[in-house]
Amino acid sequence: MYLVMGITGKVGGATARHLVKQGKQVRALVRDREKAAKWADQGVELVDGDWNDATAIATALKGVDGAFVMLPSVWAPSPDYKEAKGVIANYVEALTRVVPPRVVALSSMGANRTSGMGMITALSLLEQGLRSLPYPVAFVRAGGFFENFLYGLQVARGGTLPVFYNPTNQKSTMVASDDIGAEVATLLTGPTWSGHRVIELGSMVSADEVASQLGEVLTLDVKAFAVPRAGWAETFEQFGVPKGHTGPAEEMFDAVNEGWMALGVPGTELVAGTTSARDVFAAAQNAVKS
Repeated sequence: MYLVMGITGKVGGATARHLVKQGKQVRALVRDREKAAKWADQGVELVDGDWNDATAIATALKGVDGAFVMLPSVWAPSPDYKEAKGVIANYVEALTRVVPPRVVALSSMGANRTSGMGMITALSLLEQGLRSLPYPVAFVRAGGFFENFLYGLQVARGGTLPVFYNPTNQKSTMVASDDIGAEVATLLTGPTWSGHRVIELGSMVSADEVASQLGEVLTLDVKAFAVPRAGWAETFEQFGVPKGHTGPAEEMFDAVNEGWMALGVPGTELVAGTTSARDVFAAAQNAVKS
């Protein structure tokens, strides 16, 4: 039995999908059973609760062979990242009370730093918190998600994909959520290890390459366009980030553009992604058509 947090999201769902495909039993902590109904139909055991309740997490951990944990995505965090700190404290409490044989945590490229990375700060804090656990823990530092470009299926029909990457030909680490789920499932069910591991997951890809692959799916000539830095706040607001709270998202992309979101941090293991941006765009396009 394996506990998967965030099963109704992209990475949690991908992890559960790969585990179920392997014939493994899966348990999920959910707030909304109706939202997770499709997983119950596939035999996933649903436990009521969420990451804001240490007791519920501990209950869900009982008897598992491994656990996958992650933080909720918060694009407008509090200045002190209290949302992430609260969830991390709950994880540490639960994982201290009920000790699973192994834990896999979703992190991010850049989480090895402690400042200057905006939203990734939350994942740096997660790594710091879970390093107190004296048993096998693997941190999967994933690159930027190809799924974050899916807005391009609509907005790029004019031939331009607006991005926050500048210059657009600079490569940074990117990956598909399905590849993350596959790696997490492998870590949960594969050979055990001792101590803590850090896995860098993804491949070096540029926004220009993403735009080109999007164009192949749309059968258009699509070019990446770097949104001017002065227009970032307004653009993030258009994506739903509250006005006056775009700073962490801006700082994250500033950090990416500085060029340090690259593979090869000392002491880490590298797993390359196998799913391309083209694959992600095509799958989403086919899902709409069906």
